[in-house]
Amino acid sequence: QVQLVESGGGLVQAGGSLRLSCAASGRTFSRDTMGWFRQAPGKEREFVAAIIGSGTPIYYSDSVKGRFTISRDNAKNTVYLQMTSLKPEDTAVYYCVADRSGSSWNYWGQGTQVTVSS
Repeated sequence: QVQLVESGGGLVQAGGSLRLSCAASGRTFSRDTMGWFRQAPGKEREFVAAIIGSGTPIYYSDSVKGRFTISRDNAKNTVYLQMTSLKPEDTAVYYCVADRSGSSWNYWGQGTQVTVSS
């Protein structure tokens, strides 16, 4: 069974850092574009970052550029989101996603909560 499992979420003070991990299982994801979305309470789901299978290019939303870094370790079938300089507006459930078809996000994790206090 193909599965994405996020971890690393939690509570952090504004200005702090968190590193999210997404462990993929069921098959090799080295050829997939992988990424992160987030959804804050009362808001629409928004794109955060994406990374293609080879590791480049990388895409970020304007709201996180310069603060978040997406990376992947294909040997571990894992993608990461290093979040620094966190702001209260970063508070959301963060979802790991994968796209093998190139047309849609085929797989979604269950999400991990990130809460940034002021």
